[in-house]
Amino acid sequence: MAEDPRPLDVRKSDALRHLTDDKDLWISSGDISGIPTLVPLSFYWEGARLFVATVESNPTARNIVASGRATVGLGHTRDVVLIEAEARPLDPDELPAEAGDAYAAKCGWDPRTSKGYRFFELVPVRIQSWRELNEHADRDLMLEGRWLV
Repeated sequence: MAEDPRPLDVRKSDALRHLTDDKDLWISSGDISGIPTLVPLSFYWEGARLFVATVESNPTARNIVASGRATVGLGHTRDVVLIEAEARPLDPDELPAEAGDAYAAKCGWDPRTSKGYRFFELVPVRIQSWRELNEHADRDLMLEGRWLV
């Protein structure tokens, strides 16, 4: 039997816990033909945006450059946080030093010291969270970049 649905403020708190505590996410992007790519990446949540790093020649990086969009999944199938984000590559001088340092500390490695890696900024536009079917109707926590709760 499913648990009672969580109030939106509890779901937001749970989503923020995933953003703060989780080390990895799934990121989905698509090329101009619509062919999707889904890969796991480490990340750092700065409070309003996510930072990820990947090899700048791989499909995820190319797709972000081309489309400016990505979808991110956190949690597991019974505790989902789904984020639609505006995404952009960062030049080395655009990455805030605090974000690079925090990423390295959290994830255990520093892409700034690895050849061919680039950071990307993901700004959430829509955030959804749910555990069971009984939370689907009210799964939006953020729309158009604004928290609903």
